[in-house]
Amino acid sequence: MIPVLTPAEMAGVDRQAPEPVDVLVGRAGAAVARRAARLLGGTYAKNVTVVAGKGNNGADGRLAAKLLSANGARVNVLEAAALAGGSALPPSELVIDAAYGTGLERPYSPPDPGRAPVLAVDIPSGLSGLTGEVLDRGGAMAAVVTVTFASWKPGLLLGAGPTLAGDVELADIGLGQLVDAIAKCWLVEDRDVVRLLPRRPREAHKWLTALHVVAGSPGMTGAPWFVSRAALRAGAGYVLLSMPGVEPTVLPPSEIVHAPVPASGWHSQVLNGLDRVKALVVGPGLGHTAGAGGEPGLPGGEVGALVAAAPVPVVIDADGLNAIGSLEALGVIVAKRSQPTVITPHVGEFTRLAGKPPGPDHIAAAREAAARSGAIVLLKGSTTVVASPDGSAGGAGPAGSGGPGGSDAQGSNAGSVLISASGDSRLATAGTGDVLSGVIGAFIARGVPAFEAAALAAHVHGRAALAGYAEGLVAGDLPDLVAGWLSRNLGR
Repeated sequence: MIPVLTPAEMAGVDRQAPEPVDVLVGRAGAAVARRAARLLGGTYAKNVTVVAGKGNNGADGRLAAKLLSANGARVNVLEAAALAGGSALPPSELVIDAAYGTGLERPYSPPDPGRAPVLAVDIPSGLSGLTGEVLDRGGAMAAVVTVTFASWKPGLLLGAGPTLAGDVELADIGLGQLVDAIAKCWLVEDRDVVRLLPRRPREAHKWLTALHVVAGSPGMTGAPWFVSRAALRAGAGYVLLSMPGVEPTVLPPSEIVHAPVPASGWHSQVLNGLDRVKALVVGPGLGHTAGAGGEPGLPGGEVGALVAAAPVPVVIDADGLNAIGSLEALGVIVAKRSQPTVITPHVGEFTRLAGKPPGPDHIAAAREAAARSGAIVLLKGSTTVVASPDGSAGGAGPAGSGGPGGSDAQGSNAGSVLISASGDSRLATAGTGDVLSGVIGAFIARGVPAFEAAALAAHVHGRAALAGYAEGLVAGDLPDLVAGWLSRNLGR
């Protein structure tokens, strides 16, 4: 997992650095020069424009300019403060944007690089390092590559960051131990799935990774199908499906095992035998009746009653969230539980639960929601943020990993966050969230702690989508794509 530090946290690391600023600038500038040389395909007689500000970001750019010039490039260094927003830069083969770094808070309108590719130093200038918001109507200078230092920054992952930053290269400038000591947020990588997802043991049986799904209602039978098939393809050995008030015959014959329940009073039937499975997914497609019935004095109707009494980890999505209604109501339910609870709202569902939209800082919003509810909060978006209410990662990270659960995560880990940035807009179709819930449930059933399971599932969900159709991808495609991605990457 790659540490993600806010601009304020990164500034604190810089202040604690055991080496002088000029040493760090030397390393950063050298990293920029090396990446520039690769972009140019060599430096001799190449025209490079460097836009440099007054701070350390500008110093990084100036040092890179010296190194490139020493290797034969024709380098023109321009002062950022002297350039009007939108003004044309001299024709060149590369523009190095070293105007302003991640700490910029005031509006900045950059000059126009024309047709030259841009290499950004730490972050594209004019972009908030905290939220990825563009700080001025004049925009930010879009880069083909961003060289960032010591850790990723939230602004590279949120808002316009992924679009404007291009390919992000993380350069080590000797601050890794300090970064690991304070990091509370990490970006999930492919290798984390390989490291944390247990393989099926030789003597495995179907109940070892069993999952119960409660989903669907009359006229809403796609959701339970997507959840259940995704769970099976993500490694659940046995999926038991209950669709309140719906006969199993509405779905085609498959590996899914059906446990029919009535349209009302179903929560008590689901609870019988729930201790045989490893996890429960509840909510997709339950419809407006999901919040009816239940237990006196307990919010959330039958969903709330089921979740409060469930002896296993629970994933709540879609109509399950609507039935519960608010983070405070969820907190009442979670307080009665001894096992983790994961909620998976999109922005609209989050707004209803929290009573306000998440705003541009999805990391802060997810952390606040987790603290208010006591649940693990997976806030869906182009970048998906998973926040733990107490930072507990279940010990899954190996010692020395620098990620959650590892021995490098020192002190209180309250508010730990994992980020998935693996998907793209092809996931913006009906039913893909149901697939994600099934994958989360399967990963928990396979033995991954709920916090990591949610983030790993989001990462695999996105990776799987990228292996599918560029146009016309639908939720029904995803379960097989998930199995394919896991098979290629986990191997045997």
